Amino acid sequence: MPSSSAILADLIAFDTTSRESNLALIDYARAYLAGLGIDSQLLFNAERSKANLHARLGPAGAGGVMLSGHSDVVPVDGQSWSVPAFEMTERDGRLYGRGTADMKGFLACVLASLPAFLEKPLRLPLHIAISYDEEVGCLGVRSLVEQLHASPERPDICLIGEPTEMRPVLGHKGKLAMRCEVHGAACHSAYAPQGVNAIEYAARLIGKLGEIGCRLAAVEHHDSRFDPPYSTVQTGVIQGGRALNIVPAECRFDFEMRVLPADDPQTVAAELRDYAERALLPRMRAVSAASDIRFSELPSYPGLLTDPASQAAELLALISGSRDFSTVAFGTEGGLFDQAGIATVICGPGSMDQGHKPDEFVTLEQLDSCDALLVRLGQWMQRHS
Repeated sequence: MPSSSAILADLIAFDTTSRESNLALIDYARAYLAGLGIDSQLLFNAERSKANLHARLGPAGAGGVMLSGHSDVVPVDGQSWSVPAFEMTERDGRLYGRGTADMKGFLACVLASLPAFLEKPLRLPLHIAISYDEEVGCLGVRSLVEQLHASPERPDICLIGEPTEMRPVLGHKGKLAMRCEVHGAACHSAYAPQGVNAIEYAARLIGKLGEIGCRLAAVEHHDSRFDPPYSTVQTGVIQGGRALNIVPAECRFDFEMRVLPADDPQTVAAELRDYAERALLPRMRAVSAASDIRFSELPSYPGLLTDPASQAAELLALISGSRDFSTVAFGTEGGLFDQAGIATVICGPGSMDQGHKPDEFVTLEQLDSCDALLVRLGQWMQRHS
């Protein structure tokens, strides 16, 4: 059977940037599984241009472990690569290509490990999951999560192989992104008081977000397990205005909250809405009754914080050889699985220091470590029920 690095070379050749289809990669994985006698199921998006793959082996029934990863990658547009982005290049113990670290390296290791899982009867079920559109808000996996949540054969534990340099990880922050649209009233700038300046009111809202962010950063809200150790709020995009001599009638800005698992981002959204309705809209509508402030949610995902005393954490410590549990700054699909009743942990080859960058790479050493972890998992599943 092919090695994990050989399979990774095949996976890298599929351009699965989130704006593209992932079906060629899914067909490859499905054919590989079929060659091992493993059936799989596809869950398509509405356009049938993308799909999640779900497979299972071992005994029937509930419980067991799921190995999960996403197939999509971020764009290479505007990045200066010294090697072909969608062709794997090996150099000095490193494997270069888009997705090598985030996170096709883990998928390659999982596929390469399956013959070993099949060598002896498993006493627990093993699930394999490959999702789409993780990079644009963990969108694709949601249909799979819903199906698993309703299934009588739901796994107990999920291991997501995001790049952690093979360190055991139990948590990350959640994210809520939102858009605010401010609708004012235009007029000639010489008569500015007769208009409602949408940019200025948007600026007040952004200032309010800054105040909330400062409050969240207070030391009494810190959780030292995370970096930074508090929930954050930031505005990333703003658009408005047409000309300097026109009071702008429209302004739009996007903001996000990266929150500790114990915090509810909706409380921030509710406070901003209350400020808009109580402090801003009455003043705006006193000049123009048509003025308005509207909020809408953009892609979001929940945080994750798995109990270090849980069965999932104990298993991860066993197969990784470390109880030095940590958290990561980036988000994963883990919070969604956790909400569905599947205890989730994170451990995978590569580093996010290389993810999303030109000349992304994973080392052969990291792939070898992941291969070894999966061997230990297989041995454990062949012994325990």
